Amino acid sequence: MKEGQTTIPHLFRCPISLDLFTDPVTICTGQTYDRSSIQQWFAAGNLTCPVTMQRLHDPSLVPNHNLRHLIQQWRQKGHRSDSDYFTAIKNSLASASANSRDKLQALQKIRAFTDEMPSANSFLIEMGFLPLLLQLVFEMVNPEFSQEYVDLVEQGLVCVLRLLPFGELECLNMLKEESNLEYFVGLFEHGSVKMKQSLCHMVGLISSAAETRELCAMIGKNQRLLNVMVCVVKQQNSEMSEAGVKAISALCCLESNRENLVQQGLIDGLVTYILNSERKERSLAAMAMGIIEQGLGDERAKEALIKNPNGVKAMVKMVFRVSEQEGSESAVNSLMKVCEESLEAREKAIVGGVLTQLLLLLQSHCSGRTKTKATALLKML
Repeated sequence: MKEGQTTIPHLFRCPISLDLFTDPVTICTGQTYDRSSIQQWFAAGNLTCPVTMQRLHDPSLVPNHNLRHLIQQWRQKGHRSDSDYFTAIKNSLASASANSRDKLQALQKIRAFTDEMPSANSFLIEMGFLPLLLQLVFEMVNPEFSQEYVDLVEQGLVCVLRLLPFGELECLNMLKEESNLEYFVGLFEHGSVKMKQSLCHMVGLISSAAETRELCAMIGKNQRLLNVMVCVVKQQNSEMSEAGVKAISALCCLESNRENLVQQGLIDGLVTYILNSERKERSLAAMAMGIIEQGLGDERAKEALIKNPNGVKAMVKMVFRVSEQEGSESAVNSLMKVCEESLEAREKAIVGGVLTQLLLLLQSHCSGRTKTKATALLKML
């Protein structure tokens, strides 16, 4: 476990030989081993990952260049231990005298470790990196959004999201402080596409945890933030709009959030998303449809759906999709809610081809409950 008289950092040891990596390679489970060690494992007739014991569907070995580079850096800097190596990275991130380039390099090292070494996440949590990273991202003052600043925040957010599943989500309550929440909103309003995607993922985590439920409610009261999230859903960038739908779905765990989102144009945003959704996004379109169904308990949501020129059309589109019926029941339920009391909605649905869609749905392999509701809607129309 030593090279000369220096302790080899745990993250630089092959899980099989426990010696310093000489030719690190990654297998399909994401685990990294020294090439000679894993080849001997395979030669002995083993078809599993030594660490996870998962059966391997692909025996390919992919060179881990990032890890090789990090080991070379470690060697050049005096063979420091895990603790020394990461303490130096922490000091660089926390130092008021370190410039943006130094901090960015430190973040890139953290990202490389979390990419290549699954065991690094827990180690970084133990060393207290998560609060430091949150502070770095949300307590900086730089309204100019220079490229250097954008790169730094993007990398910081990626690192935060890598560590959050391994840490205490309660640390996100730092955003309850007015200045930090204001900065969070500012990043949503003026940040890059990558920033907005990361922030959407963070909103999802905040909304899903009991310890951050109060923060979830605070976010749901911020009109500027909700307005930006609705705009994100409307974007043509599929990855960003998908992240927005997931974040909004999570926020809707609180009825008050859902009501506030409706006031900020949620229905129009989701209608746009559904009409723009491609085949690969169908499960997200179904999620968007489910959010609309929930929101239609609010009369303002019904009015927004009927007034939107494409609102009823989007519901009709979701009634039946060839080869799968994700979102069909929500679409049928939504149409029943708006058509029951509105002649305009019924006329728009019929013009939009809902009768054909319902007949196709009834001939499909959808659930009995969906067929019962489709039959009821057909009779209503």
